[in-house]
Amino acid sequence: MEKMLVVVLNSEYMAYKGAAILKQLDEEGSISVHAAAIIEKISDRKVTILQTKEEFPIRTIEGTAIGSLIGLLGGPLGVLVGAASGVVLGDIGDLHRSGVNTEFVNDVSSKLAPGKYAVVADISEEDVTQLDTRMAELGGQVFRTRKRYVEIDQIKANLAALNADIAQLNKEMKNAGKEQKANLQAKIEKLKEKRQKEIVHAKGRFEQRERERDIKVLALKEKAANARGKTKAAIEARMAQINSDYKKTLTKWKNLEAERLEKRADRLQEKARQLRSQ
Repeated sequence: MEKMLVVVLNSEYMAYKGAAILKQLDEEGSISVHAAAIIEKISDRKVTILQTKEEFPIRTIEGTAIGSLIGLLGGPLGVLVGAASGVVLGDIGDLHRSGVNTEFVNDVSSKLAPGKYAVVADISEEDVTQLDTRMAELGGQVFRTRKRYVEIDQIKANLAALNADIAQLNKEMKNAGKEQKANLQAKIEKLKEKRQKEIVHAKGRFEQRERERDIKVLALKEKAANARGKTKAAIEARMAQINSDYKKTLTKWKNLEAERLEKRADRLQEKARQLRSQ
């Protein structure tokens, strides 16, 4: 199953050793690493990305689950500064995008004190023993959680709230005076703009999710083609799980689109009815 992994270590040297272990386990087929990065906790409000591990399929972290998780580990400001690459990333500390919950973030943050290092990774694994044993030899503290795909649900909830607010203001418009109507209409237009931005954001997030799925599946297909026995079966099972999770997201996206188009049709019909009655 897909998981988000954080291994907290006491030194930069050990962090790079931890990343090397991930690479080795991935090559053996014990786990599949989709993306990984090494970070240093600078202060309560900042982490530095020392290196993104380009040997794994997802080579950039901006807009991805791993990037969002690192942003959350950076503290309240969620600002990341890439020391090695010079890349500065901001505003990606999104809990829903990261695939984790607040409890996981708090557990990791309680151990990732300033001066500590961590290997952060997006992985698929079944048996945790090998990884945990190898990281324990480095003095690493391992945190993992099953990846949650709830972002579309949150977007849907946001859109429902905006639609409800717009409907309420339209209701108030019917009995409002001229000046009040102007104020209410201005509020409605602002909410509609916000709703449109949310729709554009939803489309972008779904497309990003689709790209990540494609990258992961392609890499796993290549590994499965060269694997044998239990290792091959495990890789194929991981691929099937990723496809299954994606299909669930796709269904949610299609439902969201269908609901949006249905509401739009209802609004057009209502406007046509109003015009006929005038």
